[in-house]
Amino acid sequence: MLDRRKNIPTLRAVTMPERATSQKARESWHLLGIISEFVEAAERLSEIRPAVSMFGSARTKPGTPIYEQTQEIARKLSDAGFAVISGGGPGVMEAANKGAFEGASPSVGLNIELPFEQHGNPYQDISLRFRHFFARKVAFVKYAAAYVVMPGGFGTLDELFEALTLIQTGKGRRIPIVLVGSTFWQGMLGWIEDTLAQQGMIGVDDLKLLHVADDSDDVVNYIFDFYEAKGFATTAAEREQLLYL
Repeated sequence: MLDRRKNIPTLRAVTMPERATSQKARESWHLLGIISEFVEAAERLSEIRPAVSMFGSARTKPGTPIYEQTQEIARKLSDAGFAVISGGGPGVMEAANKGAFEGASPSVGLNIELPFEQHGNPYQDISLRFRHFFARKVAFVKYAAAYVVMPGGFGTLDELFEALTLIQTGKGRRIPIVLVGSTFWQGMLGWIEDTLAQQGMIGVDDLKLLHVADDSDDVVNYIFDFYEAKGFATTAAEREQLLYL
């Protein structure tokens, strides 16, 4: 029989009192910083509903078709009564905030501190700043009634698959997820259907979690159609789910 005993040190094993105290203080301060981000998000966003989180590339330039379409979608959502939540930075995030800022409902930016790319755009009625990606991601999901995903890179895909995972596993409530731009998304969708679904990595019904749209009115109408059948009010079970994101 193998001897599975291992030397697994804990913080209590630190023999130097000064080092142990310093390490504990650093970790405690870090935890307080994380808690403060969740508290501020709850304080500022709990009543900003219904809201739609919009994602897309930070590298999208003003005046390009994707930028203009993002701004148009955000403006229509804002005038329809939805607050619009973006990452608060440039590119698609700026276009989303700009469209909402010009509309009737709040424009929200969940800014993240990064060594490059990210700087806050000026079109935010509510602006929050995060140091931790995971706290920011919780805010994107927790306060959103829908996701609108424009073309983007790794960060956009990260947010998209995070939402899909939460819904698929029952950790998040079912919300509309709209992919804008059929040409951009067709390769990924084909791989999901032909590889993931065919090999049993996901269920066939998981494919129904995504809706593809090319027209801005289709985006807005799909979200309204979803909630016309379901209603905007969260159920007791959904409120319970949100506590454990």
